[in-house]
Amino acid sequence: MSALRRKLGDEYQVVSTSASGGGLPPPRAAPRGKRQRFVDKNGRCNVQHGNLGGESSRYLSDLFTTLVDLKWRWNLFIFILTYTVAWLFMASMWWVIAYMRGDLNKAHDDSYTPCVANVYNFPSAFLFFIETEATIGYGYRYITDKCPEGIILFLFQSILGSIVDAFLIGCMFIKMSQPKKRAETLMFSEHAAISMRDGKLTLMFRVGNLRNSHMVSAQIRCKLLKSRQTPEGEFLPLDQLELDVGFSTGADQLFLVSPLTICHVIDAKSPFYDLSQRSMQTEQFEIVVILEGIVETTGMTCQARTSYTEDEVLWGHRFFPVISLEEGFFKVDYSQFHATFEVPTPPYSVKEQEEMLLMSSPLIAPAVSNSKERNNSVECLDGLDEVGTKLPSKLQKITGREDFPKKLLRMSSTTSEKAYSMGDLPMKLQRISSVPGNSEEKLVSKTTKMMSDPISQSVADLPPKLQKLSGGGRMEGNLPPKLRKMNSDRFT
Repeated sequence: MSALRRKLGDEYQVVSTSASGGGLPPPRAAPRGKRQRFVDKNGRCNVQHGNLGGESSRYLSDLFTTLVDLKWRWNLFIFILTYTVAWLFMASMWWVIAYMRGDLNKAHDDSYTPCVANVYNFPSAFLFFIETEATIGYGYRYITDKCPEGIILFLFQSILGSIVDAFLIGCMFIKMSQPKKRAETLMFSEHAAISMRDGKLTLMFRVGNLRNSHMVSAQIRCKLLKSRQTPEGEFLPLDQLELDVGFSTGADQLFLVSPLTICHVIDAKSPFYDLSQRSMQTEQFEIVVILEGIVETTGMTCQARTSYTEDEVLWGHRFFPVISLEEGFFKVDYSQFHATFEVPTPPYSVKEQEEMLLMSSPLIAPAVSNSKERNNSVECLDGLDEVGTKLPSKLQKITGREDFPKKLLRMSSTTSEKAYSMGDLPMKLQRISSVPGNSEEKLVSKTTKMMSDPISQSVADLPPKLQKLSGGGRMEGNLPPKLRKMNSDRFT
């Protein structure tokens, strides 16, 4: 037996493995004071990538994005270092050309034509490079036509300088124009609230935009992060579930001009179906809110994030209104943006409320069954009517009364309905109604007797041949072929 110790945030779990193999035990609950967040309130994700090994070389394959993602201090350092190294390298190249041609020793000879005029040491070579790169052109230092290698170096310097300028200045421009700072003017309420809205238990939080410029095509999404263990024994430390904030109705598409309250209705499809005020004291979860939109001024996509832990969800609270009507405009009071107040809210979960509602109305199930029985009896009567109309007129007269089966089935259906209704009566009334020899049983027996007497009499009045045919139970078998064919054609 060996034990492996792992750390997930501030939660520790000990996983024991044996030769036969074993499932992962559920993690121990972390103390309330040391709750580790997956996403901070400012939107920063608390995730660090480690043990990359050889995969770290992938960052160099996308060097531009790597430089943009760096912090400002490292970006400025690389910017200054790159220009300094490039300038020193190119100045050294001009100094080497002057040194190899002997221009440094003959710089003050008026009869000698050097490669670069007035370059006689390294500082003068560096100044010539800066003048050429920055296109200042003082006119004191210049390339002569007696130096082909200088012309080639000048072309290489121009190409290299353009590449460095485009790369570094492009990185700085992209970093300065990133829409991350636009997310600083998008506000989220400090707490989320659970209370009743439109007769349904609802999870609510508030979002707002501090700028007058709008967020085009703003959309909001919510993720529930919660650890769980599968039936197979696999432990999922950060299982992500979707919280519906109006995707089916289009309510997730925001017109974010004034502060809005985002709602998640807790129903049977919600992950909070079993959540109650009592269970919130032991639950551990985190709600991650993601707001995306296009910045109206720049046209770039911006994303703002925040999260709410179980300690930041207030049960039985509602947000204060922040919009008031002034003279000719609507005013938003952001001092009440995070404020909430208590409202009467049942402490039970939606599941418990539904169970209590079903227990308080026990007559729902018998009513449903009675309606089904009545529908079945009506269907049977309709079927018998169709069969009766298909019979020949002679056979209908033999039965004596054409509406006999229909009336008999109606009486039997009323008897069954009375039996259902007797089940709903109190016990004393049921005992009284169940005494033998009551009027209801006598009525049924008399009715069946009265209905059977005409049939027996009508059969007794028939000739002997027809009595034999009727007693056989199946008349078609004793009929001649012609009559049998006529009878079958009539039935079909």
